Amino acid sequence: MSTLLADTTGPDLDLLKAVNGLAKAAPGWLDSTVSWVGEYGILLGLAALCAVGWLQARRRPDAPVAVAGLLWAPLSVALCELANLPVSRIVDRPRPFVDHPELDVLVSGKAGTLSFVSDHSAMSMGIAVALYLVNKRLGLIAGGLALLQGFCRLFMGVHYPTDVIGGYALATAVVLLLAPIAMAVLVPFCHALTRTALAPLITAPERRRRRSAAPEETPRETDLAA
Repeated sequence: MSTLLADTTGPDLDLLKAVNGLAKAAPGWLDSTVSWVGEYGILLGLAALCAVGWLQARRRPDAPVAVAGLLWAPLSVALCELANLPVSRIVDRPRPFVDHPELDVLVSGKAGTLSFVSDHSAMSMGIAVALYLVNKRLGLIAGGLALLQGFCRLFMGVHYPTDVIGGYALATAVVLLLAPIAMAVLVPFCHALTRTALAPLITAPERRRRRSAAPEETPRETDLAA
């Protein structure tokens, strides 16, 4: 384990205590709200953004490519979680409140789990980066939610700042490094689905009618950015 991650004092702890101290001074209803948002709300919001992105992707000229990019978002999150399993075991960092019981912990059931990296932060940033590759506007909104997720995890007292940063870094690396391989598989897969009964999942009906009326037009497959 690196010296930085082994040392649970210093700036890492100072920043955690500064943010978690807000929870001690906040009313109970605000603590409960932030806890729910940090545990479930942001992930639900990111899922809603992916649904909006899918609805928009189906109406694009390059619909199979855009939808393939949307499929990469949840797949990349699953890969991030798998990649985090050995990382967390190697680092073997306990939750901050284990070594620092003075912290105000807003959720229960975390004592037996490891702290590095933050799963919630990794999932949030993974979706944000993958979504940005398909739709920049939605990706930026998702990025804002991912940053809010990191703040909530500190506010709740369940992660150190470096846990959050590590989650962001792991997710970004997985999404960007594996995206070319994923798209090489997902794009042909989505094109194949357009020739089946599942075609409405890939291309909006009005888009398919337009293509039938103008067969000379071909969808673009190179631009994933909105």
